Amino acid sequence: MTIRLGLIINPSSGRGKGAARGAQVLKALDARDQTYLDLSGATIDEANANARHAINDGQIDGLIVVGGDGIAHLGVNIACDTGITLGIIAAGTGNDLARSLGMPEGDVVAGTNAVLDKLATPRRVDAIKAHSSTGDFWFFGTASAGFDALCNQRANQMSWPKGQRRYDIAMVLELAKFKPIHYEATIDGEHKSFDAMLCAVANGPAFGGGMMIAPEAKVDDGYLDLFIVHAMSRLELLKVFPKVYTGGHVTHPAVEFVRAKSVKLSSGNMPVYSDGEARGHSPLTATVVPNALSVFA
Repeated sequence: MTIRLGLIINPSSGRGKGAARGAQVLKALDARDQTYLDLSGATIDEANANARHAINDGQIDGLIVVGGDGIAHLGVNIACDTGITLGIIAAGTGNDLARSLGMPEGDVVAGTNAVLDKLATPRRVDAIKAHSSTGDFWFFGTASAGFDALCNQRANQMSWPKGQRRYDIAMVLELAKFKPIHYEATIDGEHKSFDAMLCAVANGPAFGGGMMIAPEAKVDDGYLDLFIVHAMSRLELLKVFPKVYTGGHVTHPAVEFVRAKSVKLSSGNMPVYSDGEARGHSPLTATVVPNALSVFA
């Protein structure tokens, strides 16, 4: 049976290299004689509409997204809403969602072939059903309403530098005025109050382009992992932060992990960011839905 694929390419991903990498993906698809329908749009909203129309009209059997975590986040929402199977080809600066699935990075041809090799044997993984001030959404990686969300917001407002360095600079700028955030949380029905520098709900181990915030998190264990960095001095946070790239932060006494099925975080009017995308403001609710997402991985 021939699998009809829909394709969404983010031309601006990978520091502006997305279009060239997208062309490589098209060439790789043609080399494998794979039929596809290009659903890319001038905007994310247009691509979203194109994909949903194609799915509703029965034009495609699977969807492939090419880019970083932003386009992958879009693909996850389309796939979880419609039940279609998703393939993620890593072509961005932050590829945490593809990384969580063990997909190739830095080589879109290898990524394309890895997706095509799994067309007949897709895998089911968990996804998180979430709600914030802007309504319902799905995520596959992480969502937060705290310091990291503020850093993400600031980084998105900066035009220089590009890539991970921009996030690092945004963090230093944000930290200069930052004070611990008070959280009111409900974790599997139990109330918890705490002050924290950072609090994130994780399905997979990484965010922010390879920061291993929850090294033990797995995308198919039926749980979400709540990652909390309790209140500490700014200087101490600067000491701890570099360790997040290796997972060395997990032994710090201010770091806590809570495994749960459902979490609600209230942190005032803090912005909510999920997989690097703005998702309104707190409160944030997140519930794991086992096997909610089918992936070519």
